[in-house]
Amino acid sequence: MENNKKNTITGLAIVFNEEKNVAELIQNLSFVDELILVDSFSSDKTVEIIKSFDHVKLIQNKFIDFTSQRNLAIDNAHSEWVLFLDADERIPEKLKQEIRICVQNENANDAYYFYRKFMFKGKPLHFSGWQTDKNFRLFKRDKAYYKSERLVHETLNVNGTTGILKNKLIHYSYNDYTYYKNKMISYGKLRAKELFQKNKKPTFFHSYIKPVYKFLFDYFIRLGILDGKKGIIICYLNALSVAVRYSELKKLINTSS
Repeated sequence: MENNKKNTITGLAIVFNEEKNVAELIQNLSFVDELILVDSFSSDKTVEIIKSFDHVKLIQNKFIDFTSQRNLAIDNAHSEWVLFLDADERIPEKLKQEIRICVQNENANDAYYFYRKFMFKGKPLHFSGWQTDKNFRLFKRDKAYYKSERLVHETLNVNGTTGILKNKLIHYSYNDYTYYKNKMISYGKLRAKELFQKNKKPTFFHSYIKPVYKFLFDYFIRLGILDGKKGIIICYLNALSVAVRYSELKKLINTSS
């Protein structure tokens, strides 16, 4: 791997069947110095679209879990800084300006959280547990790596100082009911795999009480009720992911016994 190119940014994303998002993602990251997309052998037009952009480096790698895909992307970056986006995230202009200033600052932290504004069919979702959502998205390449024990909702291990940028990232997570439901089911199955690897066993509480608690907590305590019908849908689907997690864990245990 080449030495870090000081004050430069490599934009990274992992994609699979993102033909609806990938062109806009690439255009949104036009300000970075290097752009790498890791594709999990998409079956739609994702790869064709990526190849139409000459400046984008495409890597295809079989999907095992999100963490290994992300770390593969980092291993192929050459800049001092890494900017990691999901395919359904967009950086507004004010956040781009803040990022540019940050990477030129000699006293910058080693990694930065971005707060995210959750979009429901193109309109902001204000509550339902998403109001404090934040993730690491910008970090120095030699100061951070994703923890191998997390397969989904990856955790960045930062060897250094952290900060939070002021402007929010836009997260177009909810396109339609089926899309988001499938995403939540997929996350639930990967979390089950994590728990299985740790020899965890589900109880009555996990299988029946925890999903209900998740819905009630997000809907009432995290104010999903104020998001109206949107809040009911999001809180239900997030609780569904918890139910799938422990249902799938039971299946994994039964299969292995």
